[in-house]
Amino acid sequence: MWAPRWQKHPGCATVNQSLGLNPPGDCFLFSSSVKDSARLSRKQLSPGRIHGRGGLFCLAHISENLLNSLAEELQLRPKQAGELKALYSQLGQPKDYALPNASWSQDMLDLYNRFLEMTKDGLWKRIPSYNNILDHIPESMKLVQEKKEGTRLFLRSIDAEGVGFEYVMFLNALEKRVVCLFQPGSYLEGHPGFAHGGSIATIIDSTIGSCAIFVAGRVMTANLSINYVNPVPLGSVVLVDSKVDKVEGRKVFLSCKVQSVDGGTLHAEATALFIQLDATTSQKQQASCQ
Repeated sequence: MWAPRWQKHPGCATVNQSLGLNPPGDCFLFSSSVKDSARLSRKQLSPGRIHGRGGLFCLAHISENLLNSLAEELQLRPKQAGELKALYSQLGQPKDYALPNASWSQDMLDLYNRFLEMTKDGLWKRIPSYNNILDHIPESMKLVQEKKEGTRLFLRSIDAEGVGFEYVMFLNALEKRVVCLFQPGSYLEGHPGFAHGGSIATIIDSTIGSCAIFVAGRVMTANLSINYVNPVPLGSVVLVDSKVDKVEGRKVFLSCKVQSVDGGTLHAEATALFIQLDATTSQKQQASCQ
């Protein structure tokens, strides 16, 4: 089984995966065997290049396209390619949680691969997911005073894989639609064996909110109305399908359905109203609260 392990190249800083962040400018390697780490000298490693010999590769400063090329060169399966990208995300970049991990069921993986295939024509796009909400916000939308230390996005507040919110979202900008693939973990239990209604509301709000953000920029939930139809079993996979119905001034109206993968079971349906925020007004409101 393909099992990458971080190795330290001579002259590089010690790699500590648990930190998630590494000093910039160093060359970090992964290899299928420890002895391969001695096969490449530092002169052979150039930033922005893929080097391979005996299963050893350099992941320093490479682009996503080169990373995809590396996955193809290694003939990795989709799950393995996801693991490679997750490892690369630790090189001075926030971790992208919207990538396959060991807790994803086969249904989740199959659905993920189906949507990933749909991104090739450009109509659909996978949305990265981080544990800090500010990492989701484009620089042009951020407020100067809003950064705080020690905060985490609610849906990404549990480090352990598979016990909380396992999800990935895909955007279709042309259809003004966001679809979320959601697998609720054991820590989200309400009625025995089923996801808590609050967790369903959270994933609906987040999916609809993402849809509203791509249409109107900075927004906040004004109203969210949910009809629960059938409970969602823990560990199952559901589709949270949201779309923009209309926009009136600063008001964004949306709707959403939570369905089983085969579309045969409706778990919940919702409507929502989001309000577009004015950056100047938001700054004044923030200052008045200090």
